Amino acid sequence: MKLELLLKRQSTGFLAGVLALTLAACGGAPADDAATDDAATDDAATEEPATDDAAADAEGGAEGDVLVDGSSTVFPISEAMAEEFMAANSGARVTVGVSGSGGGFKKFCAGETDISNASRPIKESEIELCAENGIEYIEVPVAYDGLSVVVNPANEWAACMPPAELTAMWEAAAEGSVDNWSQINPEYPDQALALYGPGTDSGTYDYFVEALMDDDGSRGDYTASEDDNIIVQGVQNDEGGLGFFGFAYYEENSDTLKSVEIENSDGECVAPTAETIENGTYNPLSRPIFFYVSKAAIDEKPQVQAFVDFHLDEANAGLITEVGYVGLPAEVLEKTKERVASKTVGSIFEGGSSVGVSLMDKL
Repeated sequence: MKLELLLKRQSTGFLAGVLALTLAACGGAPADDAATDDAATDDAATEEPATDDAAADAEGGAEGDVLVDGSSTVFPISEAMAEEFMAANSGARVTVGVSGSGGGFKKFCAGETDISNASRPIKESEIELCAENGIEYIEVPVAYDGLSVVVNPANEWAACMPPAELTAMWEAAAEGSVDNWSQINPEYPDQALALYGPGTDSGTYDYFVEALMDDDGSRGDYTASEDDNIIVQGVQNDEGGLGFFGFAYYEENSDTLKSVEIENSDGECVAPTAETIENGTYNPLSRPIFFYVSKAAIDEKPQVQAFVDFHLDEANAGLITEVGYVGLPAEVLEKTKERVASKTVGSIFEGGSSVGVSLMDKL
């Protein structure tokens, strides 16, 4: 399924920044994080597949619409869950849009969607917007991801980088002045530096900036794209290129890109893998990813409650692994289920930061 998702994404190309696809029973979808508010104005509709009605009734027969939007990093998980959920519930239709984490929260806090996917915790400004519109929400961690820093295969010098070197490349003060690898480290060659990354409405961009930079944010003179294929192609075609995106998308392109090991808080050089992301040794670029579900939607729309329960069922955990993410440990999943069952509203993250935070400790 993971390969099908990415091939579908490549075929659509995020034309004009708008993702719109119709899934058949064995359909595919895109991966990784990016869309901006302006770029994503339409939903990616996941249409109801043909199923046996008797089988659907045996599975509970949920009926009605479930409206999901937000992070394109979380999208592959939602798409996979939606496909399987609709196969088991012929009367349900789950529509999944890709507006980026920020764009998704704008729709969610306006009451336009039932669930908002996010690759970082809800921000204070978004909490205030939801409060203004009377939108209560339940925060639901769904998986772990690791931001993968990638370079051209010809790059033999950047095998392991401390976070300070990434900061020196990407910080706002570097704009217009830092344009060569030798400026980052005198042991690096005299090679032009070219940077590629997600757009500024992406939760992946937000997390990268928060983990590595101060309040001034990042430089603006990098190649920003809402299509991760553009980031991949840029690094592939530029010996001095460096980019970043979610781990799942790196895995699908590992034959044409090299991941950079990151020096962690213990001074160890660590590559992004499922194991290092889950155990936290790939830091500071490991992170949890989420969806936020409207309490009113759970209270008033049984199909939303059914879809959330389906999402958190251990029987479906393999779907998360299949699309390239790291599932939650059993104890974290159990605490998450308790949070949903008790309809505990609000965020466990103060100030919207999940950098260096343990989900288990917070839950």
